[in-house]
Amino acid sequence: MTRVLLLGAGKIGRMIARFLAASGDYLVRVADVDEESLGRLRKRVDVETMTVDASSRESLRQVMADCSVVISALSFRFNPLVAEVCLERGASYFDLTEDVETTRRVRALASEARPGQIFMPQCGLAPGFVSIVAQHLTSWFDELDTVRMRVGALPQFPSNQFKYNLTWSTDGLINEYCNPCEAIVAGQRIEVLPLEGLEHFDLDGVRYEAFNTSGGLGTLCETLEGKVRELDYKTVRYPGHRALASFLVRELRMAERRDLLKDILEFAIPITFQDVVVVFCTVTGKRNGRFVQKSDARKIYQQTIDGEMWSAIQVTTASGLCAVVDLHREGKLPGQGFVAQEQVAYPTFLANRFGKHYDAPPQFHHGRNSSRSLEAFDAEPTE
Repeated sequence: MTRVLLLGAGKIGRMIARFLAASGDYLVRVADVDEESLGRLRKRVDVETMTVDASSRESLRQVMADCSVVISALSFRFNPLVAEVCLERGASYFDLTEDVETTRRVRALASEARPGQIFMPQCGLAPGFVSIVAQHLTSWFDELDTVRMRVGALPQFPSNQFKYNLTWSTDGLINEYCNPCEAIVAGQRIEVLPLEGLEHFDLDGVRYEAFNTSGGLGTLCETLEGKVRELDYKTVRYPGHRALASFLVRELRMAERRDLLKDILEFAIPITFQDVVVVFCTVTGKRNGRFVQKSDARKIYQQTIDGEMWSAIQVTTASGLCAVVDLHREGKLPGQGFVAQEQVAYPTFLANRFGKHYDAPPQFHHGRNSSRSLEAFDAEPTE
């Protein structure tokens, strides 16, 4: 049995705890500052719980005792210290951060990892699974031209002018909308502004917009630099959302008052568990001398698991993280140091008992999980 410490008993943490504990291969300890959240979790899932002050090195040391794997489902600001204590303890480290600077700090620590100890930030959906599927798409080509990655967690039934409901970390959402974004343009790695690059597309009969947001590329800019003409990541929303977000962040200068912006969003925008996750990746390039395109599109909806309703963003984020933890346990990932999401083999990920939540029949149906299979395109182009 693998002993795991899960830091954070929030929306995503609860799903991670359920997945790992139900598998029978993990002894899960969940630590959080909020005893009430821990108490609710104990009633539903067979886990050990402890209170922790994630800003205290000594408190983190205590809750990490005897654990070989540590998962942070905390706000990104706590993760550098968590990673430092993991390095001291010899525990492998996983997180869900979209924060670029946090990942840089974790990567620097990973250079001192012991044999068998890995540091794998940016697990989950985006960054996370989207990098795995994009990297797999690129492997089909002899020569790359463009890589486009589009992801969104959206309400199924938008009912406000924002056309949005809170589905995950508000801190993470604000980070995405306010921080610079990485991209490759004309072969050069650059930073672009968040909320710019507005575009529209249709998928499964639904109109969407997409625009630049920070963090979703993970480490793909570095991996594909020098190999691709253009690479970008954009967040998917319903049309009209970006204009209001830009008004808040820029016109009202809420990017400079993020605590106030968080308070406004959490006071006025309700949470929903009736959501849909949209993942849409497209790569163009040359194969056998022809300029061709290959895409992967999927929608994942909320699910009922063991009689309990879980949102699509909970399922996709938690299953993405649990899958890579499971692959680490099975020895299917690099054995030491920093591990990027794109180092995970796409078929291996989908074959995993947690990764399978991303898989579905290669067709679209309204209101149920659906995808268009990559493998359906593996035949040679015909006239």
